[in-house]
Amino acid sequence: MADAPIDLSAPAVRWLWQKGTLHEPTVLQSFALDEVHQRLYVLQLRTGGADAGNLCLNQLDYTGKALGHMHLQGFGHGVSMGVQNTTDGDVWIWTEAAAKAGSGGAYGQAVTRFHFADGATRTAADVAIRKPIANSTNNQPTVCMTSKRIAIRYRMNNQPRYRIWDLDAFVARDYATPVADIAQTGAHPNPSIPFQGYALDGDHLYQLAGTAYDSTTNPPAKHGNTYVSCLDIRTGELVQQSRTEAASTLTYREPEGLAVRTKPRTRLCVGFASGEAGARKFSLCYKP
Repeated sequence: MADAPIDLSAPAVRWLWQKGTLHEPTVLQSFALDEVHQRLYVLQLRTGGADAGNLCLNQLDYTGKALGHMHLQGFGHGVSMGVQNTTDGDVWIWTEAAAKAGSGGAYGQAVTRFHFADGATRTAADVAIRKPIANSTNNQPTVCMTSKRIAIRYRMNNQPRYRIWDLDAFVARDYATPVADIAQTGAHPNPSIPFQGYALDGDHLYQLAGTAYDSTTNPPAKHGNTYVSCLDIRTGELVQQSRTEAASTLTYREPEGLAVRTKPRTRLCVGFASGEAGARKFSLCYKP
């Protein structure tokens, strides 16, 4: 477990740059890493599928080469995801599930886990649905394998929060004793700017917020309005908030997704969509 948070003010380094290897021509929504097998999983909305919560899950290698994909019908918006590696070699993918239509598309009202299967299609009937927080909406998971914890971003009375559990307890459906429950705060200086993803690393939770380039409200010449931030889950306090100019040369440039890479050292990976509508590309950078 990392003792100190990642320095979000450090310059970003390119990892994968302007890759067009996702199955759908839409933007990436979120991504997660299987560091045991060096696999990258990327969620995106299926073309025309936002209102129904239809997602495409891509599997790639660490060079960005496509290895396969599967369809998740009625799962949600793909705001975040996680990968769980078990001691017996299993790889579980965690995503939101049980989509419900709302403003801006359909969002998962629960979470689930499943195995990746190239070419397969899954619906809610094919997976075990988990609703760990009664009366909550918009449940979105992420996993930290360093601390063996799972976090769920959720809304209560339309206010976003995070709840974190020991992963083994969560898998056993023991939701009674979470590690932490904190408010979502400090994602962006302007609270009206869209939230774009989060990731958990030990006692620190990282957030992403920002919009795509716009000639009037977010011109490329100013290198964007994307912010990354860090919360301490033990106190709920904002540790750091930093504007990032990572990938500022991209056209369109919309921030999409966070993940923590721990090998060979701990780094925060930030996703960006680029390119023209109908032919989007993705790029991943990392800090520090």
